[in-house]
Amino acid sequence: MNARFLLGGLTLVVATLLLWELRWVLLILFGAVVLAVALDVPITWLRRLLPLSRPAALGVVLAVVLGLGGLLSALLLPEVIEQFKLLQRIIPALPAQLNGLIREVPALKSLEEQLLSQASLERVQPLGEQLLGFAGGAANGTLQMLLMALLAVLLALDPRSHQRLLTASTPSFYRPRVQLLMRESREALGGWLAGMTCSALVVFLTTWAGLALLRVPLALLSALVCGLLTFVPTIGPTLGTLLPMGVALLLVSPGKMVEVMILRLILQNLEAFLLTPLLLSRTVNLLPTVALISQLSLGVLLGLPGVLLALPLVVVLQVLGREMLVHDVMDRWDGG
Repeated sequence: MNARFLLGGLTLVVATLLLWELRWVLLILFGAVVLAVALDVPITWLRRLLPLSRPAALGVVLAVVLGLGGLLSALLLPEVIEQFKLLQRIIPALPAQLNGLIREVPALKSLEEQLLSQASLERVQPLGEQLLGFAGGAANGTLQMLLMALLAVLLALDPRSHQRLLTASTPSFYRPRVQLLMRESREALGGWLAGMTCSALVVFLTTWAGLALLRVPLALLSALVCGLLTFVPTIGPTLGTLLPMGVALLLVSPGKMVEVMILRLILQNLEAFLLTPLLLSRTVNLLPTVALISQLSLGVLLGLPGVLLALPLVVVLQVLGREMLVHDVMDRWDGG
């Protein structure tokens, strides 16, 4: 019994170490699964309407996605480019504007003096190494995204074969349960993706309209950032607000920054407490504390990719925990 216990414990330790060493591969695989589910939702809907094979439906969906992406780029890209050019013209004047703000606010002036007193050549020299590391990380991230997209297309092309492979790796008596778990996980993940996409689109449009009405520079660029960061609840909206607030402070006035802050607070609360719960009420119900803890934990362990994939992972784990831990274990535990 002791030998069997030791062997089981050693196997568990080795498996845990192996999973940790392969964490980036597993992260890319899970990201590919999320993208594959995002493709599978319109594929399934299209095949219900038209007598198409899955490869043909996938081709149509990819063509539509690329076409819509090209159309949106043609409509929005010129203005985004103009706003980037405006930003490039504004950047040289930022030091003078910052100096003016520092002279007006005593607290900022004391902070500047502290930073200058602590600055030294030894502390500035590692900056080049950090920039090189950032460039290498960006290139590695781009390669991972391309690999993730390729895996997602392959998974969406033939999901049943991959499902059969996963089902076959489980005991025969549990295979119907595994099929149910995969089906419910797919439905929950698809519902979360659809709800968050609608929420991000509404945030983008309302933020763009609000910033345009307030006559804040770089309104489109700021709205795009806020919309994309909606996919990172709790942390993302707050980070997205910093860009339009900073633009309003540096390019217009502190009063305009307050107006932008009020606008974003209203939109964030409407999105967090009304829109998103309404869209996700039938699919997932994540507690804010669980969402925040999962983002912080995976962010510490895996960095930005962990933050981005934290919520879809929690959506799947919530389904697995409810079915496997609650229904299969806790509900059948009589305590005798």
